[in-house]
Amino acid sequence: MAHMGALPKIHRYITAHNGGGKAIFSKAFDDESRMKANDDGIAFALSYTTKGFPVDMDNDKDLDVYGEYLKNTPGLVVSGGTVLRHVDIPPKTECTMHRTVSLDYGCVLEGEVELLLDSGEKRNMKRGDVAIQRGTMHQWINNSTTEWTRMLFVLQESKPLKVAGEAVGEELAGMPGVRSSD
Repeated sequence: MAHMGALPKIHRYITAHNGGGKAIFSKAFDDESRMKANDDGIAFALSYTTKGFPVDMDNDKDLDVYGEYLKNTPGLVVSGGTVLRHVDIPPKTECTMHRTVSLDYGCVLEGEVELLLDSGEKRNMKRGDVAIQRGTMHQWINNSTTEWTRMLFVLQESKPLKVAGEAVGEELAGMPGVRSSD
């Protein structure tokens, strides 16, 4: 299923400071967040990452961190950091039921998507809707036969999670193209 042209390019603008202390647009990276499709057709773009709290921006250290993650893509979550990711889901496509040990904000930018929880509860999300994902087992489903869905996710690692008295960890169920978090 072709992805090129289905949705617009993502232009990402990173700000910085010039030698005089004025705000400028960084030239450290080009402005496009590049989508990379996995075997299931779902495409990911790593639009920014950080490591450490609070984030260290002195001497552009955060830009260096992001540059390293662009060379060696992290799992869904960065230990001790944040991840900003765009995800494009083709028509008639669903990801596997999965869990991350993180607090995630997932906002629908284009199209519609069904958010299915392992309890069977579900919500149909439309453009502008946001899900606050709190370490739950979930699945994203694009039920449209013609329209792509684009989502924007911000993920932050959480403390280890206990559910019904049992410790739970990351469960990716073999998601194509996604490695375990570091």
